[in-house]
Amino acid sequence: MRSLLAPLIVTLALAALCSCEKDPKDPSGSPSAASIKITKEVANAFVKRQKRSSLYEWYSEHYRNPVEQMHERCENYPPCDYLSDQIGFPMAYNHFFRRY
Repeated sequence: MRSLLAPLIVTLALAALCSCEKDPKDPSGSPSAASIKITKEVANAFVKRQKRSSLYEWYSEHYRNPVEQMHERCENYPPCDYLSDQIGFPMAYNHFFRRY
């Protein structure tokens, strides 16, 4: 175990020294703002989103299920949220909003 520990420590120390080496062109050591920025085309290509193919997928993306809306309504009202943990969502929602 000790025979493996010494080379591991030496390797980690060398890796730390190599990764902390400063760029000879930039004496401050911090990257400039120009080197960080990317062009708009590159950014758009990186995060390009797949288009929805069917009408159902488009509809389900923009409009939520009514039950999901009721869950969110109950979760946003703390007494209903607490009671739903105790007795269940349908009974808690019916108790506070009288519809389910």
